[in-house]
Amino acid sequence: MIKKANSGLKIVCLNRKASFNYFFEDLIEAGIVLKGSEIKSVREGKVNIADSYAVEKKGELFLINSHIAKYKQANILNHDPKDERKLLLNKKEINKLIGKMQRDGFTIVPTKMYFRKGKAKVEIAVAKGKKHYDKRATKKDRDWNRDKARYIRKSS
Repeated sequence: MIKKANSGLKIVCLNRKASFNYFFEDLIEAGIVLKGSEIKSVREGKVNIADSYAVEKKGELFLINSHIAKYKQANILNHDPKDERKLLLNKKEINKLIGKMQRDGFTIVPTKMYFRKGKAKVEIAVAKGKKHYDKRATKKDRDWNRDKARYIRKSS
């Protein structure tokens, strides 16, 4: 049996709440600027991007409200856990995202953080917020699919 080669992708953190709260328009991979103690903490998996989002400042995108825990072995050179972190994208992509945010009312939320070939990456989504009735419909569909699978399993 031939084993499939590893694609070099190691997922560190997922934002499961984002798919429940938003409709995704587009998914984009972006690099992220991290300090030494931050990258070591990310490698340990001590990251939370559940409530984070991206904003535009001076023509650049920054990830706000992402929590990267302090690295235990970095004494005085440690980082601030709630610091804003710059996202690395092409100028064309940044302008496209900023235009969607300003004109169409979209927001940018991270969906997952991972390592690709040793580099830290963030998958960001151009998203539109769901209304309360949309969330109820999503929950209703998910419950029905779970019950349907249960009925099929019992009948066979």
